[in-house]
Amino acid sequence: MASSSRLAGLVTLALALACTLPAASRAQLQLGFYNTSCPNAETLVRQAVASAFASNPGIAAGLIRLHFHDCFVNGCDASVLLFSPNGTAERDSPPNFPSLRGFEVVDAAKAAIERSCPRTVSCADILAFAARDSVNLTGNVLYQVPAGRRDGNVSNFADAFTLPGPNLTAAELVGNFSLKNMTAEEMVVLSGSHTIGRSHCASFLFKNRERLANGTISPAYQALLAALCPPTTGQLTLVTTEIDVSTPTVLDNNYYKLLQLNLGLHFSDDQLVRDATLVPFVNAFAANETLWKERFVAAMIKMGNIEVLTGNRGEIRLNCSAVNPRSSSMSSSSDGLIETIFPVADGEVSAS
Repeated sequence: MASSSRLAGLVTLALALACTLPAASRAQLQLGFYNTSCPNAETLVRQAVASAFASNPGIAAGLIRLHFHDCFVNGCDASVLLFSPNGTAERDSPPNFPSLRGFEVVDAAKAAIERSCPRTVSCADILAFAARDSVNLTGNVLYQVPAGRRDGNVSNFADAFTLPGPNLTAAELVGNFSLKNMTAEEMVVLSGSHTIGRSHCASFLFKNRERLANGTISPAYQALLAALCPPTTGQLTLVTTEIDVSTPTVLDNNYYKLLQLNLGLHFSDDQLVRDATLVPFVNAFAANETLWKERFVAAMIKMGNIEVLTGNRGEIRLNCSAVNPRSSSMSSSSDGLIETIFPVADGEVSAS
């Protein structure tokens, strides 16, 4: 665990990073964005996350992943939260369904904030705060998150296929992250979040049979996975296992140590130790947990600034799962929530 002085250093690092963001983000995103308009916003999110975590510690991994899957598809605009009655939104797409979770925690936080500060705090910011609080609960690392994001109004089923998947090669992973202005090192850093959470059998079992044949997975580990997972694709949907077999609920550097032992769960995890450019990062983080946590905080802050909507772009959703009706900014009728959203062309979800 990091010392209290080291944790203080992480907070200072977060402050410094906020000042080095690209100009387009730095002009709008800022620490303490809601200090005046909704001073208890971050506290209310923290309470919602802590309450959910108390009954289900695994929810922390879900919230970190939810933030990542939002930011890597058309930016951090909460589009991953949008619901479509016809199953045409990002959250319905195979990279997200049925594995993505934490929606109810975001909804609880949003409901509490709306009662305190109506029409003020975006769902995109709630996601960023919730991911930060999940890192704190599982890794004992507290850092500050610049805010001021606004919510998008489009969510497209097909767009989710741009997410980096569990079967990508090292080169494909680096290329995918570079499209979001994230470096190869930052890709390795953020992959460390796999030290918590679970994965469905379909994400690893068949590719790992190839790894067994070429000697890049522990035979004993593969035998355990094969025994856990049903042998046919149709039976795999709901079966999951921990990604980190040693400390599955603690955000630590054990993920990297497991990679060194051929105990990475996914093909993409294992690729980090098969690439000559990436393996030095793995070795450094396996040897120094404090170093990894420092880099992880920096990478999370940077990721949270991918293609954000700020200023007058986007909206402040009244309900995180639905875009606002066009009259929402003008009307105060009912309770300010809408019950549904409507699909438009090309599998998108947008305002009616």
